[in-house]
Amino acid sequence: MDELLVYNILLIIVFISAIIIYISLFFISAPYGRFIRRGWGLTINARTAWIIMELPAVIVFFILFLLGSQKINIVAIIFLLLWMIHYIHRTFIYPIIMRGGSRRFPILIISFSILFNSINGYLNGRYLFSFSPVHTSDWIRDPRFIIGLVLFLVGFIINIHSDSVLRKLRKTDSAGYKIPYGGFFRYISSANYFGEIIEWIGWAIMTWSLPGLAFALFTIANLAPRALSNHKWYMNKFPEYPKNRKAIIPFIY
Repeated sequence: MDELLVYNILLIIVFISAIIIYISLFFISAPYGRFIRRGWGLTINARTAWIIMELPAVIVFFILFLLGSQKINIVAIIFLLLWMIHYIHRTFIYPIIMRGGSRRFPILIISFSILFNSINGYLNGRYLFSFSPVHTSDWIRDPRFIIGLVLFLVGFIINIHSDSVLRKLRKTDSAGYKIPYGGFFRYISSANYFGEIIEWIGWAIMTWSLPGLAFALFTIANLAPRALSNHKWYMNKFPEYPKNRKAIIPFIY
């Protein structure tokens, strides 16, 4: 079968999956973190789980860069560096410094994540380094690149800072939860999710590609319903929870 046909089929599947997941997660909370529960099969500790399920995004994307035709293209190198900045942190640094690393994570969810990260890394890497028109250095001055880059970096910073706020709330690996304050937690319950959504919207604009758009939509589909579940959980658990906070979009939602 022609690779381009397979590629397009996978791209369509990601778009459709985003819709299905978005709807489903309003009825079923993904069983990890505060929503972990029995009935989802075997589990392993969360720290190991994060490394295993995020690693394919690093490996696949980097291999496709090496195999691609744009290894000396400055724009392609920037795309590679930005992708690696996010995923090296998410795969190696975040699991090491995370609190609650001894908690359990279902192998079923890990399997889905491995599959998605492999496909997503392939779709984005194959397009950017092989299928896309060659981005000349002029692309760096294009408003789409500049706006996307700013959004990506701002989202990454918000995500990192929000994770730090949450990490400081838990001094040990205990399962207790507290109300987060500071940063974008002043406005929303899931500031870390908000940062990641902004990050990949920036990626979609910066790359100006269907794979980038599919990734951004999938991220929203996965995180927005969970953010709403988090918000409701906080409101129910803590009577003193700030009433003016929204779930995922400051002042709006």
